Amino acid sequence: MMSMLKKIAVSAVLAAVSSLSVLAPVHAQIRVEVSGVGSNQIPIAIAGFTDEALTPQQVTSIIKDDLNRSGYFRLIDTNVVLNENAAINFGDWKSKGADALVVGSVQSLSDGRFDVRYKLFDTLKSAALAGFSVSAPPGNIRLTAHRIADDIYEKLTGVRGVFSTRIAYVTKAGSEYRLEIADADGEGTKIALRSAEPIISPSWSPDGTKVAYVSFESRKPVIWVQNLITGERTIIANFKGSNSAPSWSADGSKLAVALSRDGQTQIFTVSANGSNLQKLTSSSGIDTEPQFSADGQSIYFLSDRSGGPQIYRISTAGGEAKRVTFSGTYNITPRISPDGKTLAYISRRDGKFQLYVMDLASGQEQRLSDTTKDESPSFSPNGRYIMYATESGRRGSLAVVSVDGKVKQKLTVQAGDIREPTWGPFMK
Repeated sequence: MMSMLKKIAVSAVLAAVSSLSVLAPVHAQIRVEVSGVGSNQIPIAIAGFTDEALTPQQVTSIIKDDLNRSGYFRLIDTNVVLNENAAINFGDWKSKGADALVVGSVQSLSDGRFDVRYKLFDTLKSAALAGFSVSAPPGNIRLTAHRIADDIYEKLTGVRGVFSTRIAYVTKAGSEYRLEIADADGEGTKIALRSAEPIISPSWSPDGTKVAYVSFESRKPVIWVQNLITGERTIIANFKGSNSAPSWSADGSKLAVALSRDGQTQIFTVSANGSNLQKLTSSSGIDTEPQFSADGQSIYFLSDRSGGPQIYRISTAGGEAKRVTFSGTYNITPRISPDGKTLAYISRRDGKFQLYVMDLASGQEQRLSDTTKDESPSFSPNGRYIMYATESGRRGSLAVVSVDGKVKQKLTVQAGDIREPTWGPFMK
């Protein structure tokens, strides 16, 4: 595992998703283990979709896995098949303990696509809540099921679902490093980049079509942006010294980066095409790991200017940086929730590197992880979950925890280390 101290030095739309064919598929998938449950689980029954055996993957199984993994639903067993036009005996479903019911169907179309239809019912109110129809090619059945699960999640919780989003991470198998892209459930893994040299700090563009990262393929850290649709790669920062820790602004027009071109590593901003470099900090310490705030008006970053690594905030217009973390002597890797209210970071206390969150209004902290070698936190786009890297059996693995700490997931691969996770945005 890359030590935190070393890391400080080194880091100093459906159509869009389906068009990622330029990426090479991977056969080794991530295994997900879930523990814990959310508060006030919603009991829901998901009937089998009629004729779903026609599709490459069973739609209802994917929906069930998604909802179960979220921790906010309790699945009611059902052995029935019901399409979206079936007459619903609401009293029968209420007696089985289901507050909600999902039904649907699959129809094979003449052009090779499938028409997938679904409907969601509120059994307590005996009324339909939602439903839609999607014509999808065979390769998009899993994505279609994720979209249905997203719709169910949003209608029943009031929060947008993230099952159809993607994640990026770095794996190392033998001497090869790979930047991989996968669905949020770890399926559908594809390779964006292979290298004999390390790849670190991947960061999604706000529109989900590009990933910025640091590659050592030139035997030094260089920041690249890769278009995931075309495969085109562009160098954003290749200055003297270290070029590290790219982070996108919310509008996608800029990246915050950490550069040592002038000696000590400091924070800069640069346009998304690599032009218009501007220096933001000029301290006597090392400033790195920048992250734009949700409103784009400030940047959170790591600095040892106070004698040890702590998190600071500075306006994007420049000026005086203000310290944010005060508990503990070692706080690194700031990440901001999509609503701008919560700071996630890694803190070393009692020799353990663990995931913490802070309410920025009150300053109240909460430890979310039980593991001891955590790094690289990343919020889900709906702000309800945080993915981070940790260590399991001396190998890197990923973990996901809900922001209230109640739902935990562990994601592992059969071979190799898995590190540096970043959760992609909602697709437009």
